[in-house]
Amino acid sequence: MRTRSKPMKRCLSLLLWCGWSAVSLPCSALAADLEQVTGTNNAANEAAKASQQRIDSVAEQTDKLLSEYRMVIKEIDGLRVYNGQLKKQIASQMSELESLRDSIDRVTVIERQVIPLMLRMVDGLRQFVELDVPFLEQERQERLENLESLMDRADVSVAEKFRKVLEAYQIENEYGRTIEAYSGTLDLDGTPREVDFLRIGRVSLIYQTENAQHSGLWDQTERQWVSLPDQYRSPIKEGLRIARKEVAPNLLKLPVPGPEAAE
Repeated sequence: MRTRSKPMKRCLSLLLWCGWSAVSLPCSALAADLEQVTGTNNAANEAAKASQQRIDSVAEQTDKLLSEYRMVIKEIDGLRVYNGQLKKQIASQMSELESLRDSIDRVTVIERQVIPLMLRMVDGLRQFVELDVPFLEQERQERLENLESLMDRADVSVAEKFRKVLEAYQIENEYGRTIEAYSGTLDLDGTPREVDFLRIGRVSLIYQTENAQHSGLWDQTERQWVSLPDQYRSPIKEGLRIARKEVAPNLLKLPVPGPEAAE
């Protein structure tokens, strides 16, 4: 019994070893396959991750380009509207330009007619002043000389010249409805005397010496000064004060030349 049991133990150990060897060989192959599958999966995941990053980058660029495209389209639409408005404005300006050209042509014609008219107006005004009551003679003469000088200046527009001529006519027109007191020099009996003048429109021009001893009236018919009696001394003094606005207006008894007799 003892001699037979030893060989049996050896056979059993051999069988166990063979079985273990048979089991251990398939486990190693399975681990290798599992490691290969895991590596392949990781590689696929990395590739998928890289692909997703590229997709995200492309999507981001696409969104950016789309946004820029929409912005450009909006700018183009705005430019189309703006260009349309500019075309309308240009058309309006061209129409206005044609109108201005026509106006310039008409102005040139009118200017040729206005300049002789102004010269005649200035000449007529000079004749009127020379024949008028002789008040403010120096001031009025200087105004006429300035007008005549202005007519010859090339640096002054026709419109400005015409304005000055009308202004001179308006000033002369105002003289006819105002009263005024001013001082001046008058030749009395060959002697220059300082006197006060009282102008009542163009109806009456009176003078009075500073001491109120002498008074006179301009006779437009005779074109000369005539002396006034002493009864007008006080009314003339009062009239001078009223004209200077030193006292309130009041009724005065002053000499007035009679109307010229009709022929």
